[in-house]
Amino acid sequence: MPGAPASAKKTGDAAVDNPYGIEALWSGSDNIARAVLVLLAIMSIGSWYIMITKLLEQSKMSRHARTVDKNFWAAPTVTSGSNALEKSSAYRFIAEAGVQATNDHGGLKSHIPMNDWIPMSITAAVDRVHATTQSGLAFLATVGSTSPFVGLFGTVWGIYHALTAIGISGQASIDKVAGPVGEALIMTALGLAVAIPAVLAYNWLARRNKAVMDEVREFADELNAVIVGSAGKAA
Repeated sequence: MPGAPASAKKTGDAAVDNPYGIEALWSGSDNIARAVLVLLAIMSIGSWYIMITKLLEQSKMSRHARTVDKNFWAAPTVTSGSNALEKSSAYRFIAEAGVQATNDHGGLKSHIPMNDWIPMSITAAVDRVHATTQSGLAFLATVGSTSPFVGLFGTVWGIYHALTAIGISGQASIDKVAGPVGEALIMTALGLAVAIPAVLAYNWLARRNKAVMDEVREFADELNAVIVGSAGKAA
């Protein structure tokens, strides 16, 4: 049994020192190939960050919608109802915009009929909320459409350098060709691994955004009717 430890050590070294893979690709690559790897890593990290933050944001808006049904519509006035909502609530922002529109109807703005001025102010607030919900989705769409091509560029560049090195060495055996070419193909796999979650997340978050904004617009329409009706009675 004296040879057993040496054999085990040899097997362990073979398991650790893998001549192929991402580590070998990084150590044997030039600056352009490494830049491609770093770019793919940035795209992946940015995509996952946006996925998580947008999901939390949409969940918070859904929770705020339930708060509106419980606290806002039971209030005696729009001002007291908006004060009952959370400060970070998009619904409070829209309600305060409607209240401000009734108080900020002087000067040149007084030439605009109140029935037109209030809907304009509420619609502007809804548009700002919609722009906030859409932020970050363009990045996901960009990553989903470009990361496969970034990975493909890394593969083409890696194969070019692998074939150049093989041509200089004059050895075209299977171990000299398969290793470098296989490592270069990892770039394409990484590009797809970055793109697929980004595309799926974009479509999923866009559908959730639509559902959230439908609730916001419904609230805005009801709020507009309440404020315009109150202004008409006051007049």
